[in-house]
Amino acid sequence: MTAALRDWLQRRITPARHRPPDRFDRRLIAPMVLGSVLNPVNSSMIAVALVPIGRALGASPAETAWLVSGLYLATAVGQPVIGRLVDLYGPRRLYLAGTAMVGVAGLLGALSPNLGALVAARVLLGFGTSAAYPAAMHLTRSETERTGQSSPAGVLTALAVSAQTVAVVGPTLGGLLIGVGGWRTIFLVNVPLSLACLVLGALRLPKAVKPTPAEPPASASRGVDLVGMALFTALLVSLMLFLMRPRATDWYLPVLALVAGTAFVRRELRVPAPFIDLRVLGGNGPMLTTFLRQFLSYTTAYAFLYGFTQWMEEGRGLHAAGAGLVLLPLSLSGLVVSGVTGRREAVRGKLVVGGLVQIAGCLVLLTMNSTSAIWLLAGVGALMGVPQGLNGLANQNALYRQADPARMGSAAGLLRTFTYLGAMAASAADAAFFTHGADTGGLHHLALFMLAGAVLLLAVTLIDRSLRDLTPRKA
Repeated sequence: MTAALRDWLQRRITPARHRPPDRFDRRLIAPMVLGSVLNPVNSSMIAVALVPIGRALGASPAETAWLVSGLYLATAVGQPVIGRLVDLYGPRRLYLAGTAMVGVAGLLGALSPNLGALVAARVLLGFGTSAAYPAAMHLTRSETERTGQSSPAGVLTALAVSAQTVAVVGPTLGGLLIGVGGWRTIFLVNVPLSLACLVLGALRLPKAVKPTPAEPPASASRGVDLVGMALFTALLVSLMLFLMRPRATDWYLPVLALVAGTAFVRRELRVPAPFIDLRVLGGNGPMLTTFLRQFLSYTTAYAFLYGFTQWMEEGRGLHAAGAGLVLLPLSLSGLVVSGVTGRREAVRGKLVVGGLVQIAGCLVLLTMNSTSAIWLLAGVGALMGVPQGLNGLANQNALYRQADPARMGSAAGLLRTFTYLGAMAASAADAAFFTHGADTGGLHHLALFMLAGAVLLLAVTLIDRSLRDLTPRKA
């Protein structure tokens, strides 16, 4: 490489020496956004691959549901754990390690000989994709502290809109990839995505980020709370394993969750540097309510994404590629709504509209049958794209105002945890209502389940008075 070319690259892509002193360093946006979409793209592409994978590997819908649940279980655990490590040690190393793991998992998935190996690859994907979003939120908060500006609304919008857009584009992309090269291509696509993240992250992410004033350095925090993390993992894994397939013979799982949860609470209240500061979290009612809204929003959203897609392929008889194309209006409406409303916070208004539209979409699903016109299928997709473009962005903006800046990474991780808890609840509902295949009767029962969640989301939003007083917080 010539000296002139090296100097040009440093001027174009090295942020540490040329960061603008009074505005957000925009060179950070590309690795932040690209890394943050790794999880939603893998979460959504699998929706159109469940049926082809089941046929190829001889697995039932209940068995292929583990491809969804495995990723979300790993992510639900990994997001807050890695988020806390980001808070303590900075985002760069965690970002690079996580995105490298994504490439390895994608390659393993593409080469998997059976369903068990495929589920293991999805679990590895879940852990790998857990690093980028907490890292991005930490960098956003650090840039706010550095510049002295109020919240970078455009950056927060870019993170939310990109994730939402990719989540709804995922089924269409997945259908096209399956049409071209079979279901293994949805795993193989992670390899170039991982390489792009590694290059951008290595070149653009700062090697050190100044900690926020309220956060002591890692050496002063008496290390990482590994015991707390282990107890949190045991609590979450045992609870989710039971909720995914509740059976009387698995009575020990909720008991284990109760024991692990009790031990976790006792430890976190006693140690000087807990993994999750329960005293602060317990006293922050508005943020707890935001977590609940996130769970409700995404339970309905993912139940529709997975359940409606499976029904289109089995109950309506569409090919995977055709089902992906029918969901394209879902992608477009989510993108348009996010783009139009992104720069205005209007948290409460977005959540109210999102809840109402989810209710309307669930009611339309109750009218579906095996002869429903394609335009009606596309129309309900477009309708359900509206809350996709509103709810996640509103909850992210609310969290940014409500969370302790010193724990922004772990708070962002917890927000994603509740996203994936919702996705796992949706996956469990799909498996429960589609016991004998994705037929129309099962779709109608799933729609009633979704309707209950949407009504509860609207009720929680309307009674939350803190949303009326939510205003931009100065850095």
